Amino acid sequence: MTDIPKLLCYAFLTAGASVPAAGADLEAGRRIASSQCRTCHGLDGIAQMPVAPHLAGESAIYLQTQLKAFRSGTRKSEMMNVVAKDLTDEDIANVAAWYAAIKIRVEMPD
Repeated sequence: MTDIPKLLCYAFLTAGASVPAAGADLEAGRRIASSQCRTCHGLDGIAQMPVAPHLAGESAIYLQTQLKAFRSGTRKSEMMNVVAKDLTDEDIANVAAWYAAIKIRVEMPD
């Protein structure tokens, strides 16, 4: 019985995690990630440098919220404010969907 709460929690947390945002274009998101994000975050969403966060498997809603905050300047980052400033809402939805669609597997230590 102790596994049921864990399974319910997992199901709740992962529900829709890999579902692209409605109307999002994964290929367009891949192109944006390839041209503007891969140097720091990797095309696969695994950060290439220690100061950049991993994006793979992150919630599309979270990624969109953060990119819009960087674009507006309400969230400050010298690099990300520059990168996000020219992204349209559609670009943001597409790149967020790309990174959200990447599947991550976790292996617990023994």
